[in-house]
Amino acid sequence: MGAELDLFFVADDAQGRGVGDRLIAHMPAEARRRGLASVRVVSHPPALPFYLRMGARRTGTIPARPPKVRWERPELRFDVPTC
Repeated sequence: MGAELDLFFVADDAQGRGVGDRLIAHMPAEARRRGLASVRVVSHPPALPFYLRMGARRTGTIPARPPKVRWERPELRFDVPTC
């Protein structure tokens, strides 16, 4: 079973302070507690390096869906360790 993380943003004035790092670092334990095997991420393109640095693996690309989303979005996955 898996879950999805979409629309995860840290406010501009809070970026660079480790907020995103702490939230993503907390995610595996919370996902494991809920019995999840993985967490799928649909990323804003500029956030791709952040997710890769945090241990996600790239799994694909979500196509643009105008008029709401006009750009392709990276798709990634965090595998949740069982222990």
